[in-house]
Amino acid sequence: MPAATHLAPHPVPRVETRFRRIVTDFPVPESIPILEALQRYEIRAMQGQPPVVWDRAEGFQVYDRWGNMWLDWSSGVLITNAGHGRREIIEAITRQAQHGLLTNYCFPSEIRARLAERLVSLLPPPLNKVFILTTGSETVEFAIKIARMHGLKTGGRSKNVIVSFEKAFHGRTLGAQQAGGIPALKEWIGNLDPGFVQVPFPDGYWTPDTSFELFERSLAEQGVAPGQVCAVMLETYQGGTAAFAPADYIRTLRQWCTGHQALLIFDEVQAGFGRTGRLWGFEHYGVVPDLTTWGKGISSSLPIAAVAGRADLMDMPDPGSASSTHTGNPVCCAAALANIDIILSEDLAGNAARLEPVLQEGLRAIQREFPQAGFVAGKGLVAGLACVDPQHRTPDGRLAHDIVWRCAEKGLLMFNPVGPQGCTIKICPPLVITEEAIREGCQVLREAFAEVLAGR
Repeated sequence: MPAATHLAPHPVPRVETRFRRIVTDFPVPESIPILEALQRYEIRAMQGQPPVVWDRAEGFQVYDRWGNMWLDWSSGVLITNAGHGRREIIEAITRQAQHGLLTNYCFPSEIRARLAERLVSLLPPPLNKVFILTTGSETVEFAIKIARMHGLKTGGRSKNVIVSFEKAFHGRTLGAQQAGGIPALKEWIGNLDPGFVQVPFPDGYWTPDTSFELFERSLAEQGVAPGQVCAVMLETYQGGTAAFAPADYIRTLRQWCTGHQALLIFDEVQAGFGRTGRLWGFEHYGVVPDLTTWGKGISSSLPIAAVAGRADLMDMPDPGSASSTHTGNPVCCAAALANIDIILSEDLAGNAARLEPVLQEGLRAIQREFPQAGFVAGKGLVAGLACVDPQHRTPDGRLAHDIVWRCAEKGLLMFNPVGPQGCTIKICPPLVITEEAIREGCQVLREAFAEVLAGR
């Protein structure tokens, strides 16, 4: 878990490049009152990120009020697929706000209808219904609800097990955390629902065995018969590592789910809207899920999310039994429509695919130089670099933290490391980033590795 942020400014080398500028101590002395106010009045759990006080952001760069500029490799937290501060999105938000409709609950609106139709038009059959919500966790909770309803309908009360994967992260609400595969995040629950079980994720590093037999064997060892499973849920890539499963594994899983009347649910809250080099991340596997969840990159700005799926599943709840206060908020819908237009017209998924080799080669060069860079994963413009003790292949969260902090001091911004014991440095820049900026970021990351390791 990330440690609390210490707020003692110290001198750092000045930086001036096309993409980065550092002209103050770090943290910026003048920013300390703001950081202290946040620590004083917000919950402690909000702490842990590098102490950069965002003032504005544009494209793939973040600025503070004191002259510093960061090359952004965070996209907030994989939000700004179309880039920060896109003029088209700002104008769409402004037009809708000035039109005079800021909220309408579940009452019909034209702009919500336009967004629902637009989203469905981008989906492969048989996915033809959407439910527009506000956060990724909310979409996962609805997917869990549909999975349990499907189990009741097809197999009765005993068909109630949702299988997910170890190390998975599906959100911070009660159901989403039980579907997650990080035990430390579930300790507060106390009495876990036995209808959620996890199996190893076949990433090839933390789980060397990538065979589908491991899935079946793990279920059997936990006393779960295939007929009890109402759904299998997975992140398209694991958020904590950026690792994808082998395509053959997922195709076999698709067949297994169909054969046992279990839903296949892809959590695309991170992976959707071009992040992985395809519009939808599940396209990498050559399968179509029964349900998929979206968030983060759907608007590149305001809070909005959605679930998509087959009509026979999505329409199981009766009218009035599935709603949300801010569902399809008109201003958020305007932002999402403008964002989708940008992603498609500028082929940002294609840009992510074209830059994938540049990013991956930059990270693998670091891995070749430093044995502590144990595992590199990812596709498109999402990647994870896991810091490990090379002798024992155990996570080294302290090293990852120190490297991310050193990068922030050098003008390269990433959020606090994630994954096993916080050992994964997550790289996820806006999809408008250029090859030159990717190469510069990799060089900064390499320098930070060398400097932190030299200081140990």
